Amino acid sequence: MTVRRFVLSLAILALVVPASAQQTPLRSPDVIFVPTPQEVVDAMLKLAKVTKNDVVYDLGSGDGRIPITAAKTYGARGVGIDIDPQRIKEATENLKTAAVGDRVKFLNQDLFTTDISEATVVTLYLLPSLNLKLMPKLNKELKPGTRIVSHAFDMGEAKPTETLNVNGRTVYFWTTPIK
Repeated sequence: MTVRRFVLSLAILALVVPASAQQTPLRSPDVIFVPTPQEVVDAMLKLAKVTKNDVVYDLGSGDGRIPITAAKTYGARGVGIDIDPQRIKEATENLKTAAVGDRVKFLNQDLFTTDISEATVVTLYLLPSLNLKLMPKLNKELKPGTRIVSHAFDMGEAKPTETLNVNGRTVYFWTTPIK
């Protein structure tokens, strides 16, 4: 195919495919997607004492298993935020299968700029540097007493209230304000 034909094909495709379906990442993801094992998801939500009154925000939600589990197991509402449209697509498919679409939504947004003030529980599986970068946002936007649970990575010198070992994987727990 010649360059001219290729450009013409792209131009035609742009006319045929609606803009809403032409999702491109907002920017490159900060981490690669590695799913949290289900046993760790269960331990994280249990450690956070999630109830039907909670709104669980999963920052970097990947395939959506944490908000979906929070809704299915505890009746909580869930919001998954991920910058990668492919992850949002997977999470949305998983949501259809789980049949809790009335309680969970997924947002293709940047977790550093999305308003998370509605959260009563925040879950993380990011890198230590990202957790540290998030600390000011968590302390600013979240109400005092909001529960934060991180799989595998701490927040530097901010001492967790509790840690848990789940078959060799560490789960950290804090409440806001994080100090």
